[in-house]
Amino acid sequence: MSTEYDFIIVGSGPAGSAVAYGLGQSAKKPKILILEAGGPNDDKNLRVDGQRWLTFMNKDMNWGYKTVPQPQAGNRELDYSRGKGIGGSSAINFGVFTVGAKGDYDEWARIVGDDSFNWEHAHQRIKQLETFHPETPAGLDVSKYVAPSPTDHGVSGPLDVGFAAEWEKDLLPALDIFEKAGFPLNPDHNSGNPIGASVLISSAHKGVRSTSGDLLSKLSDNVTIKTNSTVTRVILDGKKAVGVEIDGVRYLASKEVILSAGSLDTPRILMHSGIGPEEQLSKYDIPTVLAAPALGKGLRDHAFTPLVYKRTPESGSGRSSFYGVANKDAADAALEQWKIDGTGPWAKYACEMGVGYFKFNEKFTSSPEFLALPAAEQAYLNHETVPHYEVLTHFPIHWFIPNFPDDNLDYACLLVFLYNAQTSGTVELQSSDPSVPLLFDPKFLESEFDRKAAVESLREVLRLAESPAFAKDTVGTIAAPAFNSTDDELLAYWQGTISSSWHMTGTAKMGKPGDEDAVVDNDFRVVGIEGLRIADMSVVPVLASCHTQSVAYVTGLTLAEKIVKEYCL
Repeated sequence: MSTEYDFIIVGSGPAGSAVAYGLGQSAKKPKILILEAGGPNDDKNLRVDGQRWLTFMNKDMNWGYKTVPQPQAGNRELDYSRGKGIGGSSAINFGVFTVGAKGDYDEWARIVGDDSFNWEHAHQRIKQLETFHPETPAGLDVSKYVAPSPTDHGVSGPLDVGFAAEWEKDLLPALDIFEKAGFPLNPDHNSGNPIGASVLISSAHKGVRSTSGDLLSKLSDNVTIKTNSTVTRVILDGKKAVGVEIDGVRYLASKEVILSAGSLDTPRILMHSGIGPEEQLSKYDIPTVLAAPALGKGLRDHAFTPLVYKRTPESGSGRSSFYGVANKDAADAALEQWKIDGTGPWAKYACEMGVGYFKFNEKFTSSPEFLALPAAEQAYLNHETVPHYEVLTHFPIHWFIPNFPDDNLDYACLLVFLYNAQTSGTVELQSSDPSVPLLFDPKFLESEFDRKAAVESLREVLRLAESPAFAKDTVGTIAAPAFNSTDDELLAYWQGTISSSWHMTGTAKMGKPGDEDAVVDNDFRVVGIEGLRIADMSVVPVLASCHTQSVAYVTGLTLAEKIVKEYCL
């Protein structure tokens, strides 16, 4: 059996949906097929903003991937979740909508030799995709903390982003603590310069989560979406992609096949199509169509560790809102209220956080670990807008720690994120069966730079926690190293508590002609194969300074622009 379309897009996450959105709105309305391995995710109850932390654990929406044992994490297999179904990971992520640094996009443009990826152009795409809602809670004077420029934000895109209608009572005092401890404030982390502490912009509005499915809902009948359709391989005619296969059924593309299955699954589809490292393909008796030794290499990711402190009832992270959904009856009542008008406890609990992006001082940038980096990487990390670590406040960690005691619910949780990891991990074949996931090895903390940066970021946030403005309301430690810990002790804390941030990047990198580590060119074409492109986080050649759903959206829309121009659509 076969059915033919102009373009076939594999995957409905932010990147794939943005490709479809850009192509689907073009004047000539090409015939597009979107193939999604998971389900429709069309139950509105899956969009409850205050349940963003619980949706992540929905096994029907999560592939449930794990890493291989990590030597620098006690040989533990770490959670490596990816979203399943319409919306991809945007349907299960934690709703953080941060777009990164101007320096990230300018570095991308430099690496691939194409200014269409620079901040000026990326910023326009973000504005095209978003409707930014600047409203803040009535009665709060937020002018010191929130002052976005209208020129930095979109007003008519399909993706609703903004602030929660109600904020935790200690949110603004928490930002004051940063300032008093010598950390700057930033009135808009999505301006291109994220440096400083900010009120977080979320991918949600009026209590409802936004996902990339919102882009698909804007498309007309020239776009067909098929769910529960797992692509096993690309159909190749020699070295030309002509379609894809699902359970023996062929779907043909007269123009192009576009893979948007993400950093963990796009390489799997390619490898089972005969594209990839020869030694892996031959090991599992997959005939090699194109030797692509760089495929599956270059995996990078952010990681985080939590600091959790028991606080006075007056200073804890708004547990009053938690008590509104603390038992089944209250939770059910809150859900009924949410269904009626999008308000109530499920529209405010843990829906607003603080986020901070900061740089180390010259002591770090003159360290042997930093100076051992390539000159271009040092220049990038020294860019005024590129942060070295992130801090996220108000994380509801009691939902992630088994048997968290009720008497500790007055707590503050600070997540410390390691940025700019230099370790290069891998995704590799482990079976000839295309339904079996690849082996995922991010190699967390295996480079000296990463260990140094992890220790220094933790030490900086401990300095915040020990500052008088914070410490005066701390009544105990739930999970944190001592302020005067040695470097070895801080590293050991990271190793015992590290988690992926689920920002997997770079397994099919974009590059210039002749780059040994490049799988695709600057037009997203798989080098050596006609009619096959990749648009997802696997191609992005920088580990962006943000939570990467925004970068995936930009990636997809960039490819759409290129295709519309190339085919005169």
